[in-house]
Amino acid sequence: MSRRLLFCAVLALTIPLAGCTSAPEPEPVAPPPATPIAGAATAMRLVAFDSCEQLITDLRRAAKANVGPWGFGGDAMPEVLRGGARTMADSAAAGAEKSVAPPAFSGTNVHEQGADEPDVVKTDGRRIVTISAGYLRVVDAATRKETGKLDLDVQGAQLQLLLSGDSALVLVPSGLVHRYFSDKRQAAAQAAEGPQVLLVDLTGAPKIVSRYRGEGNLVDARMTGTTARVVLRTTPRIKFPDDPDASEQKRLSANRGAIDSAPGSAWLPGWEVTDGTQTTKGQVDCGRVSRPTEYSGGALVSVLTFDLTKPTLGSGEPVTIVADGDTVYGTADSLYLASDQRWKLDRFLGRADVPVRQETDLYKFTIQSNQPPVYRAAGTVPGFLINQYALSDWDDHLRVATTDAKTDRSAVRVLTEQGDKLVQTGIVDGLGKGERIYSVRFIGARGYVVTFKQTDPLYSLDLSNPAQPKVTGELKITGYSAHLQPVGEDRLIGIGQEADTNGRTQGLQVSLFDVSNPAQPKRLSQYHLPQGYSDAEYDPHSLLWWPASNLLVVPVNTYTVRGGQSEALALTVTGSTIKLADRVTQPTAAGYQPMIQRSLVIGNVLWTLSDSGLQASDMSTMDRLSWLPLS
Repeated sequence: MSRRLLFCAVLALTIPLAGCTSAPEPEPVAPPPATPIAGAATAMRLVAFDSCEQLITDLRRAAKANVGPWGFGGDAMPEVLRGGARTMADSAAAGAEKSVAPPAFSGTNVHEQGADEPDVVKTDGRRIVTISAGYLRVVDAATRKETGKLDLDVQGAQLQLLLSGDSALVLVPSGLVHRYFSDKRQAAAQAAEGPQVLLVDLTGAPKIVSRYRGEGNLVDARMTGTTARVVLRTTPRIKFPDDPDASEQKRLSANRGAIDSAPGSAWLPGWEVTDGTQTTKGQVDCGRVSRPTEYSGGALVSVLTFDLTKPTLGSGEPVTIVADGDTVYGTADSLYLASDQRWKLDRFLGRADVPVRQETDLYKFTIQSNQPPVYRAAGTVPGFLINQYALSDWDDHLRVATTDAKTDRSAVRVLTEQGDKLVQTGIVDGLGKGERIYSVRFIGARGYVVTFKQTDPLYSLDLSNPAQPKVTGELKITGYSAHLQPVGEDRLIGIGQEADTNGRTQGLQVSLFDVSNPAQPKRLSQYHLPQGYSDAEYDPHSLLWWPASNLLVVPVNTYTVRGGQSEALALTVTGSTIKLADRVTQPTAAGYQPMIQRSLVIGNVLWTLSDSGLQASDMSTMDRLSWLPLS
């Protein structure tokens, strides 16, 4: 009988499965797809494989059915490392108590309070920790001086970090370049790296005390209290032949042959941890891997758990699923992974002739203290998510907003746990027919969904009855909101683009919505910046809402025939109006204005961060107080 895996055991170190290679199959056959009920969420579960040999046999069969002439689909999945203000009482930072409390400060603009998200800058009110150009820097907020700088020995794409007390956890995406220097500081060699997790001690001069090296891609991470959970997506370690003169059919045949000859251990993610001079290596145990009903065989998703109060990182005790996960959503006590079948959309010769399911698989885990997540339930909903904001765990129910990519038909479903299944209890269907979802926000028993094609319907939903959710109101305006931000009771800010009646965008718009009457949501005020756009449209971390002074800070970039302008708009939101209070710019560098990426508040000082430097401004006048170049 199959062993049902509930992920409640701690992962053991494993021996690579060199002897689990099975004989080649005569013809690849994809695992049978689930049969969904039209328009409804489908119950599903994760199960373990019967044996290590069965795991490799099934993964090899699925991989051969889904490989193409150029390899697996979705190999180059981008990292997802993607919101309200916090005071000291709300901060998840932990550590030794200080004799004097720091001033009130803002935190990362996150989806759910109690589940911190990685970002390029963090603060505990006393110090600011930033990541830029491969360096970690520490700035004392009171003196506005840099007190520490650490070369992380990587360069390439943007790094992210989490902060807990005197420890910082640095997340390094895959594909970066490791730097090796001779005594004369000349680059001697360069080698591509997989994802890394670095534990940095901040008690004195910052230093790396533990380094975890994994495989694949970094998907996302969440931190509750002092425990971080990091999600990695891996593909099998299979080297496909590269014959540029071969036909697609020959390349496909060669790729299937490579899958047949690959050892069983090629599918199991490996890792190594270095603490000081000691390095420990390991691999995910085949007996700790679970699968859904249908999968590509070309990817696994692992959740790693790191306790930042410990002196070393350890193995992360991975919890692993055979899936192509791309979205992470977390609360203070739950972690969700979402996986859909968009990996099938890049259809090449030889791919299994199975239609792409317009569905998203959902896996729920409970989290407690510093322990690995424990699997609770799973389900499937029709359609695709736009991002993590399309998910909301509230009052023992999961709300999910999706769009069917074929029909552009959107819906919000309410799911509840029944045993180890997520089962649909209610649905609101037919939102924005012929359009797709551009943004979602759930706030308590209410939900707000923006769809767009030519105009922007903002739908107001009543979700208080899980069995009978309903649309209570609709507001049609030009343009759309790509992110919805709560700014006090019964008020929403929409960050997006204005558009004409034909749907052609016309520049950044910031809208203030009154949602006090669920039957009649209305826009009270609008700020429009022609030819402008903001990173906050797709990255809520770049947005700052500071309720103590009704301040909304939005980084913007404007492009015209005369050139570009980068700045941060300081907007005041009071009553029924949005007003421009001031514009914040940083000193020019090499003739260009730096693009402001983030802003944060400590006491009465507004800090803005760009790749060029960190600037402190007086909150009341926006006058520059200090400038710290990041060089």
